[in-house]
Amino acid sequence: MFDDLSSRLERVFKRLKGEGTVRERHLDETLQELRLALLQADVSVEVVEDFCKRVREKALGAEVAASLTPAQQIIALVSEELKELLGGQAQPLKLPQQKCGVVLLVGLQGSGKTTSAAKLALNLKNQGKVPILVSADFSRPAAREQLAVLGEQVGVKVHPGVEDGAVASARAAAKEAALRGYDALIVDSAGRLHVDEQLMDELRDIVKELKPVETLFVGDSMTGQDAVRSAKAFDEAVPLTGIVLTKLDGDARGGAALSMAKATGKAVRFAGVGEKPEDFQLFAPDRMVSRLLGMGDVLSLIEKVQASVDPKKAAETLKKVKRGELTLEDFKEQLVQMRKLGSMESVLEMLPGGKKLAGNLNVDERWSVHAEAIINSMTKRERTHFKIVDASRKRRIAKGAGRPLSEVNRLLKSFKQAKQVHAKMMKAGGKGGMRMPGLPGMPFGR
Repeated sequence: MFDDLSSRLERVFKRLKGEGTVRERHLDETLQELRLALLQADVSVEVVEDFCKRVREKALGAEVAASLTPAQQIIALVSEELKELLGGQAQPLKLPQQKCGVVLLVGLQGSGKTTSAAKLALNLKNQGKVPILVSADFSRPAAREQLAVLGEQVGVKVHPGVEDGAVASARAAAKEAALRGYDALIVDSAGRLHVDEQLMDELRDIVKELKPVETLFVGDSMTGQDAVRSAKAFDEAVPLTGIVLTKLDGDARGGAALSMAKATGKAVRFAGVGEKPEDFQLFAPDRMVSRLLGMGDVLSLIEKVQASVDPKKAAETLKKVKRGELTLEDFKEQLVQMRKLGSMESVLEMLPGGKKLAGNLNVDERWSVHAEAIINSMTKRERTHFKIVDASRKRRIAKGAGRPLSEVNRLLKSFKQAKQVHAKMMKAGGKGGMRMPGLPGMPFGR
């Protein structure tokens, strides 16, 4: 998502790098390219025209800092406008302190409401909150059963509801949530293949009955401008407080997200960035814009590492590195930790300039899985004393892992070189890290 738009914007700004000052001619040429980039990214015409108008007005009226180049000046203005368009700053759920807050999810069928409800529940649970889920979807077959399965997966209670319809189920769940002291009740409402009055009447009744503190529109970022029209229709029927974007890790052009926020005047609050329950995050416009303009997102990467890496295991590994006792068992653990961060491409894209680096490298995401299989095929002694692995042992290990002998040799060579690098770092007084530097072939192809 946003990759194509990001590439186009980078090309637009690259043309300004040789200029000493921002002239109106340069600005008009840049805005024309920016307009084309946004339109090709599926941003609506109205949003594009308003966006370019605002950037032009600010660019011509702005005081130019002597330390900035023309490209930097315009990038700064575009960055600020994009942030404003997406909501300005990250906005967590506004739940009341003393009672259970109701969070209603609305949207069309197939947008990802049910999955997002479970992901949001897990997100709140990880913050120390105690949420409860309920399905108010009586139109889609097995919708309630699906939510029950997802709730069990994330370890969050799902109220069974009642058979008297959506409003009655939501009411029963709200009553239990209040009595038992839950922090939040997340209501998964019904959807349709298109907006109709029956659906809107049902949602209005739920809103009137429960008075939700948050009403979030769940929009599939892959559906383009259809999601924008749907968001406007829902906002007119049951005033929204924010937007949840699903499939943000997909290959959509990204413009719908910008158009949706502008059309409703509501900020993007959360984003689904993968299929796993934990692949759901608070949407930070400043970080998204930074990645969009090729500047990376180091803060999100740090948070991802903190959430994925076990600090105790990291400390134990560091001690072993300092003593020169790192084993293949430790190496396997590091491979598992790295995979928790996501794909190597997604990790690289969070670094400044990393998107270009990811495009130039032959990233082999299967390498760590194959390496783990090879290590698992070794005996305990072979993992702790890799030097005993001779030709016959290598053949047995390769056969057991179902991998070619060349990969076994590659793994052992990489591990040996990594130990040598660590030894040099320790000798020079450097600090060892959680992951192994200088591993030829990891996680890249040969």
